[in-house]
Amino acid sequence: MKATTKNAIQEENLSKSQQEHISESHDGIERRGIFCDELMEAIPEFVKAGCEKIYAGKNNNYIVMGRDRPGDRTTGYGGSGDHQASMMDLVVGRSSYFVKKDTYVDPNFATDAARIYISQKTDVDKNFGLNTEGISESIAKSAVGIKADSVRIIGREEIRLITRTDKKNSQGGDLEATVDGIHLIAGNDTSDLQPMVRGDNVVEAFNKLAHLVQKLNGVVEGILQSQHKINAELKDHWHISTKPGYPTEKSPTLQLTVPFYNLRLMQKSKPSLRLNRSNIDSWGNNYLKVTGDFYILSRYNKVN
Repeated sequence: MKATTKNAIQEENLSKSQQEHISESHDGIERRGIFCDELMEAIPEFVKAGCEKIYAGKNNNYIVMGRDRPGDRTTGYGGSGDHQASMMDLVVGRSSYFVKKDTYVDPNFATDAARIYISQKTDVDKNFGLNTEGISESIAKSAVGIKADSVRIIGREEIRLITRTDKKNSQGGDLEATVDGIHLIAGNDTSDLQPMVRGDNVVEAFNKLAHLVQKLNGVVEGILQSQHKINAELKDHWHISTKPGYPTEKSPTLQLTVPFYNLRLMQKSKPSLRLNRSNIDSWGNNYLKVTGDFYILSRYNKVN
C-alpha cells in the first residue's frame, strides 16, 4: 500500500497573513493544533446553494442538507429543479490533495477526501464515476454512497448484504420481476465480472460426479474381464486338421466362450454405459445449467 505523498504540516498553503500570524505571534504556538487544540490550516470556501443548510466544523468538515447536487449548482436533480430529491452530504477534506486558502469549491466526488452521500433521488453510479458496463445502473433512485481512501464495515458478530427486501423502490417502481444482486468489483473494472460460486452446490456436484466416475470405472472393469476371457481363449486355442489345405474345424471352446461374453457385453455393459451417459447428462443439467435446480453459480451475485 502506497503511503501518503502529502506533508503532515502544510503551512505553505496558508495565506501570507496567516503564515505571518503563526510565525510572529505568541498565539501561533497554540494554533498549531497540538493535543487537538485550535489549528490554523488552509480551508477552501464552500459554495453554498440557496436550498442548503450547512453545519461546518473548523477543520474542513461539513454536514450539508439540501437537494441532490454532485457538483456545481446546475448539477443533479436539485439543479434541474426536481421534486423529492432531498440530500444529506457528510464531507471531510474538500479538495483534499490540492487545498488552498481563499479558493471556492463545489462538491467534488473525485477530489474530496471522504464522504457519505445520501440522496432521495440521484444517479449514484454516475456521480461516483463507477463502471456499469454489462451491469445495471442506478438512475434517478434513492442511494447512499460512501467513499474514502479506505472503507471498513465492521460487525462484531456478522455482516449481511441484502438486496430487494421490498416490492417497490423509492420511486414507486415495481420490483416483482427484478432481483439485483451484489457485485464485488475491484479496480472499477467490469470486463471480467463473473458469477460467484455456491459452495455447498459445488461440493455436492463434485461428490456426485466422483460417484458417476466410479460407476463408469466399474462398467469398464466388467468389459475388461469379458475381453480378458475372450483373449485367453484366442491365445491358447487350437484346431484339428484332417486334410492339409482344407479349412480346419471351428474351435469348440471359442464356439462356447465368445457368444457368451459377447452377449454379456451387449446385455450388461452397453446398457450400463448408456445409463451412465444419461446420468452424466442429468448431472450437467442440474449443476452446470442456469435452469438447473442445483446450479453451482449464483444467479444474482458477481465478482471480478
